[in-house]
Amino acid sequence: MTITAALPQKLGRMWTLPGVYAPQADTHLLAQALRDEGVTADMDVLDIGTGSGALALLAARMGARVSATDISWRAVATARINAARDRQRIRVRRGDLTAPMAGRTFDLVVSNPPYVPTPLMPRAATRGASVAWNAGHAGRQAVDRICAHSHQVLKAHGVLLMVHSGLCGVEASLGRLRDAGLQCSVTGRARVPFGPVLTERLPWLRAQGLVGPDEEEEELVVIRAERS
Repeated sequence: MTITAALPQKLGRMWTLPGVYAPQADTHLLAQALRDEGVTADMDVLDIGTGSGALALLAARMGARVSATDISWRAVATARINAARDRQRIRVRRGDLTAPMAGRTFDLVVSNPPYVPTPLMPRAATRGASVAWNAGHAGRQAVDRICAHSHQVLKAHGVLLMVHSGLCGVEASLGRLRDAGLQCSVTGRARVPFGPVLTERLPWLRAQGLVGPDEEEEELVVIRAERS
C-alpha cells in the first residue's frame, strides 16, 4: 500500500521536555505505516530513536510488547513519562540506536531517525534538540547505520519501517538494505512544506543541488524492509 498524504493520526497528547522531538508529519506518516502493518499482541516491537515515545505508545496500544531506545536522556525520560500517563508498559533504554537491545530480536522495528542534511557538524550540532535532526553532510549518518545493522535485531520475516526525507537519498537506502539481505520497497510517501530547519538551510541545500530553485515542499518516504 502506498500512502500519498500524511494524514493526521490520533497519537494521543504527547508531553515533551524541552529539546525532545515532538510528533510531526514524519511521525504521522510512520504511524500510518505501523497501523497498516497489523501489529498484534504476540509481536515484539522496537522503536529506535523514540523521542516522545509516540510510536512506541501506538504499538503498545495495539497490544504489542514494546521496547524503545534513544540516545537522549531527556527523550528517555519523556517517553517513560508519556507511557505512565497513558498507562502503557514500554521498556525504554538510553543508548545509541540498537545498542541497548544487543542480543534481542524483534518482529517489527520502527525508526524516525535524524535525516536532515547538515552543512557543518560543530560540537553544538551533536547535542541538544538538533541531535534529533542533524545527520551529517548527506543526511545519512544514522540512516546508513540502521540500514547496515537492522537485520541483526530482526527475527526471521521481521520488518523494519523507517521514515526519512527524499533529500537524503531513497535509492541509497533501498540499496543498502538489499545489501544487508533485506527485501525492501517504499510503501508510503507524502509531500509537506519545508519546516523551519530546512527553510533556514535552503540556500545551502540549493547550492548542493538537493533542492530545486522553485521547490517549496519536502518529500517524506516510508521504507519497508523484511528479513526473509
